[in-house]
Amino acid sequence: MSRFPLPRLALRSVLNRRATALLTALTVAISVTLFLGVEKVRHGARASFENTISGTDLIVGARSSPINLLLYSIFHIGDPTNAISWQSYEAVSGAPSVAWTVPISLGDSHRGFRVVGTDNRFFEHYKYANRRDLEFAGGGPLEDTFSAVIGARVADELGYEVGGELIVAHGGGEFSFVQHDQNPFTLTGILAPTGTPVDRSVFVRLDGLDAIHDGAGSGEDHAGDDHAHAEPDQITAFLVGLDHPAAALRLQRQVNTYPDEALQAIIPGMALVQLWSVIGAAETTLTLIAAFVVLTGLVSILTAILTSLNERRREMAILRALGARPHHIFALLVSEAALLALAGAVLGTALTYGLLAVLAPVLEARYAILIAQLWPGLYDLAIVAAVTGAAALLGAFPAWRAYRNSLADGMTIRV
Repeated sequence: MSRFPLPRLALRSVLNRRATALLTALTVAISVTLFLGVEKVRHGARASFENTISGTDLIVGARSSPINLLLYSIFHIGDPTNAISWQSYEAVSGAPSVAWTVPISLGDSHRGFRVVGTDNRFFEHYKYANRRDLEFAGGGPLEDTFSAVIGARVADELGYEVGGELIVAHGGGEFSFVQHDQNPFTLTGILAPTGTPVDRSVFVRLDGLDAIHDGAGSGEDHAGDDHAHAEPDQITAFLVGLDHPAAALRLQRQVNTYPDEALQAIIPGMALVQLWSVIGAAETTLTLIAAFVVLTGLVSILTAILTSLNERRREMAILRALGARPHHIFALLVSEAALLALAGAVLGTALTYGLLAVLAPVLEARYAILIAQLWPGLYDLAIVAAVTGAAALLGAFPAWRAYRNSLADGMTIRV
């Protein structure tokens, strides 16, 4: 056996059955591609989810659960338990540590998309994905009472362009019988894609919402600064930015114990982690499914070697005649299993990053899933090593059978 080192012999043995070996390696490659792809997208999705809102220190709304407040104020899912008064909003806004606030009023919709009453401070202070600013793909911010800005998804699905008009309906459903068609809103801007709920939102001014609910005509239109219009009686929630983030806990306590109204302040990052823990079961399930697919690929190696054992008894006998010991036969088959797994894992890793290089811009633009690393790292090397080691371990079973056959057969060929 010294003339035929095991690695070289294992390689020649695999190449001698190249068709079966290629199919087996491809099975492993596909399973590794699926596993690594799921892991990369899962980590990117989690990071993007946690970065849905960035740079906001507190969200304040009516007292309810933190997750509920986060869902309706940021994700526009569900409805608030109550509104909060403008006086309470001004009281918190005037706190010493508060740098800026952004009021939010919900309750209306446009063809299934949530309408958000706010002002131009939203476009200035709302940030996502590690403090990225909102950008306009066309037009600009809100101009007068009956102006509107829409997210990228709204524009794509409804085919709207700057200068067009839309009608706001009462309620958050896709269909509504109360259409505020006496006061159409004019589109002044379309936001660039963010992959956040902003893409599926319609933004109007607070006084615009008040005007349509009060039945005021367009003749009462007000142009100019956001603060020039009359203040609403109540809003749904508001975002808070602080001079020093360290003051968040202190202000949160003050808001939660506010004596004049039942308010609640949440820290967005903590609420996002809490929400992810609720929906994270799907993430775990997806990872387990991908892991089982990898196991299926490894079992294919075991199956390929087992089914070839009877066909290779003559080969093993010849190797014994050339001086190979039974433990050499054992090591040969284990090496073949490891070699097939290594080839498949390396191919799968290369295929994963090739696909990510092509799909990463699409994932970021449409879904805000940012794939941070587009080249193999230590984690990927560990996966390749784990798959190779697991294949060698599984290959020990057919190798043990070949070992026993080698002891029993010698040069006698059983048909």
